[in-house]
Amino acid sequence: MEIGGKEDLIRYFADGAKPRSDWRVGTEYESIAVSSSTGAALPYSAAGGVEHMLRALAERFGYEAEEEDGRALALIGPRSSITLEPGAQIELSGEQCDTIHCAQREFADHVQRLIEAGRKFDVALLGLGMQPVSKLDEIELIPKARYRIMFPYMSRKGRLGQRMMKQTAGVQANLDYSDEADAMRKLRLSAGLVPLLYAIFANSPLSDGGLNGYQSLRGHIWLDTDPDRCGVPEFLFRDDAGFEDYADYALDVPMYFLVRDHRYIDLTQPPGLTFRRFLRAGWNGERATLDDWAAHLTTIFTEVRLKRYIEVRCADSQPPELILSLPALLKGVLCDSDAMESAWDLVKRWSFEERLRLTDMAHKLGLEARAGRTRLQELALELLEIAAAGLTRARCLNGRGEDESIYLYRMLDLVRSGRNQATLTIERWKGRWNYQVHRMLKECSYEADGLS
Repeated sequence: MEIGGKEDLIRYFADGAKPRSDWRVGTEYESIAVSSSTGAALPYSAAGGVEHMLRALAERFGYEAEEEDGRALALIGPRSSITLEPGAQIELSGEQCDTIHCAQREFADHVQRLIEAGRKFDVALLGLGMQPVSKLDEIELIPKARYRIMFPYMSRKGRLGQRMMKQTAGVQANLDYSDEADAMRKLRLSAGLVPLLYAIFANSPLSDGGLNGYQSLRGHIWLDTDPDRCGVPEFLFRDDAGFEDYADYALDVPMYFLVRDHRYIDLTQPPGLTFRRFLRAGWNGERATLDDWAAHLTTIFTEVRLKRYIEVRCADSQPPELILSLPALLKGVLCDSDAMESAWDLVKRWSFEERLRLTDMAHKLGLEARAGRTRLQELALELLEIAAAGLTRARCLNGRGEDESIYLYRMLDLVRSGRNQATLTIERWKGRWNYQVHRMLKECSYEADGLS
């Protein structure tokens, strides 16, 4: 459908609104596939590589393989899909769940399927935020047209964008909104919580075979990926911000590509065609459509992102027993009005410049970073407790009569102790792992962690 004007772009967001009874939470989980003996990145195309794993999963569990030029790049199931990130990181795009209990069942099945496939192919799946061993040029870029356009462009926009594509892994939660005011309030709060989320979920202190000096190198990498489309837009903190502001922001982001007849057309040579200019004047006889707008929105990599739902994208990937903490925390905070108000009280006083500084410090120091005299650990613990209370009030019970706050207990215990997954990894690397990759692999694999 061709776009008539900016009002169609604004209406695109408005059409995503849902009544509270229809709100769902979707979660996207990325894991890093490595050789179980060396920790090196599993190549996509080699014998026993990621493509072979995908085809084995399709055959064993009834997925439909989605191909480009005859190469399997995704698996489509009835309610969820398995896709690949540029460095062949394996991602589960989960179904839209009404409870975290539903997400837990789905993710537990996914973990078991990956473990089963891993045994067959001598592969370990890691719940880390960075590939721990292989360097950038040692990791194969999967043969996906979208990524062949993005990868060279990244090197022209920032120093670390190619590392983002090939080496990082995260976990993302997607949440619904009831109307424009609700959406913008949730976006503002989520953006305000970014430093705390990085501090809680930091889990990328290992890369290129050793410690890298960060608790979340993945977070730091996003800061030097592409200033046109990354970070946290300042307008989100305005009280009067609305869908039009987000549309104006996205309109001025340069485009990567167009898709016509299932073919990707590179718009980065030369770069600089914004969606605003494309909407106004077209390109080579092509006119902007709503499908183009939806595709363009997927190329905006801000820490929180608006589509027809809200995406919170700043958490490093976690081991299986902690990975549901992110959707649980965000549901507990963003789907309860009292929790939203309490969480906003934690972060509302910071200036935009303070938010940027705190995010940078959280990448380096995690929970030890300070907002004035207050450690982020204290604020993170309050945030988790606010979320747990919100989930308890929601009274969504599993078969054992437990509410969704159970998915925060382990993270609460960890943060109370002053730790996150990054500090545990650093302690173990220097201690019982004795700087040895094989020991790290033995304890960091999905098979070792499991999911209860």
